[in-house]
Amino acid sequence: MTQAAEIVGLVEYREGDGPNITIRRGPIEVDTTDTDATLGWTDGEARGSAAMPLADFKRYVEEGAIVLRGAD
Repeated sequence: MTQAAEIVGLVEYREGDGPNITIRRGPIEVDTTDTDATLGWTDGEARGSAAMPLADFKRYVEEGAIVLRGAD
């Protein structure tokens, strides 16, 4: 299920063992599984996506950094 959301605070993800990467504030789409959340966004003509553990995604929602907008 895809859900609309918005990043309104500091949200970061990590690619492999690399440094944390900040996702810009603004609208996103979220797809979740039992273990992961995949966040997708557009920035001009560029599209971005990031996967993170579901526990991290839920923490960002509880902290108010990600605001859920509704289901598609």
